Amino acid sequence: MFATTLETIQSTASKRTAYTRGILALLAIAIVLKAVWLWQVGLGHGRELVDFAAFYITAKLVWLGDMDQAYQFAKLIVIQREASGGHNGFMSWTYPPQFGLLLAPFALIPIGLAYLLFAGSTLALYFAVLRRLAGSQFVLVLIVFFPTIGITLACGQNGLLTAALIGMVCLFFEERPVVAGAALGLMIIKPHLAIALAVYAILRRSWIVVMTAAAVVLISSAICTAVFGVEIWSAFLQSVRDSSVFLEQGNYPMHRMISIYAALRTAGLSASGSFIAQGIVAVLALAVVLIAVYRTMPARESLGLTAIVSVCISPYAYDYDFLVFSVGLALLLPALLANAREWERGIIYALPIPIGATGYLQATQMAASHQRADWLDVLSIGGFAFIPLIALIVGIVLLRSSRTEAISETSVRCASV
Repeated sequence: MFATTLETIQSTASKRTAYTRGILALLAIAIVLKAVWLWQVGLGHGRELVDFAAFYITAKLVWLGDMDQAYQFAKLIVIQREASGGHNGFMSWTYPPQFGLLLAPFALIPIGLAYLLFAGSTLALYFAVLRRLAGSQFVLVLIVFFPTIGITLACGQNGLLTAALIGMVCLFFEERPVVAGAALGLMIIKPHLAIALAVYAILRRSWIVVMTAAAVVLISSAICTAVFGVEIWSAFLQSVRDSSVFLEQGNYPMHRMISIYAALRTAGLSASGSFIAQGIVAVLALAVVLIAVYRTMPARESLGLTAIVSVCISPYAYDYDFLVFSVGLALLLPALLANAREWERGIIYALPIPIGATGYLQATQMAASHQRADWLDVLSIGGFAFIPLIALIVGIVLLRSSRTEAISETSVRCASV
């Protein structure tokens, strides 16, 4: 019933238009309100930093010539504490230097306006790409991922940007490989989310995509070296090593992560055991990519499968990164509508809500009650829901849809005889 109700929403053009406009209006209001809030309170008043505030602080360091301090956690703690008026919270910085360079222009304007431009532009890009991918199912995807989009805007993260870039890789992979390669190369800002698509491009021998992506990475790296100095790379690598220790010790809010590592770690499994489970999931995810490449199926479906498994390769995946999954779902919806049972589609539409929203709601509740729980004591609900969701979709697309195609081809051959 749930699946049928959602699918009825897109039954006519007028309904699709009305729902699209309503969702856009709500998100636009949310962006404006958040921008006004940031404009009024800035970075101070002893409150906990939101993610965009951490972006803004790092962008300031770029102009001060101190970008390397963002990678030195001991110094960054002091910088963030001073900026937030003495709050004890800390957000580590492990993004490649390219992302700092991308953020630098936003530090030239007040934080409220900077957030407005960042959130508004990334949302517009995400919507434009998703509309092209989803077609008449655009509204359905928007409704399913509305909580995740809202949460991404609430914390000012870059999930909309990374999802749009992954979507551009999928959208232009066949017809405009240079554009697809450029988008894949720009995913250097979050390379762990691009592993599956990079493997896909190599296995498909799409050398234009591969070479363009490599060129973007090399050119942007050369620019960063010229701007920040060669020592920025050693500082970046040290921050990656430090963050792996933080992750092992449970010093990240893992209830907001959606990886199997976070799920098992918060359930009480050791760090080593959780890493082994994460490794197994990563291998299985790449196996899905391999099957998608070498099995006869439409490019839309093979790219969709690659997109949905791309989020489960790394242990370091948050709820806002889940928006990449919306790209894969948009591509796979025609196959799912044709082959999935109603109750299966209901699960596929329902599970993204707790995956994308529960962790942030838990964090908000703890902040409101001034609760300082050990991050390992708060269960990663999204992490447990994510793997069954992927398994269900992969099973339907690889097993049932291929069986349906085989039956159709057999019927055609029999009819021709």
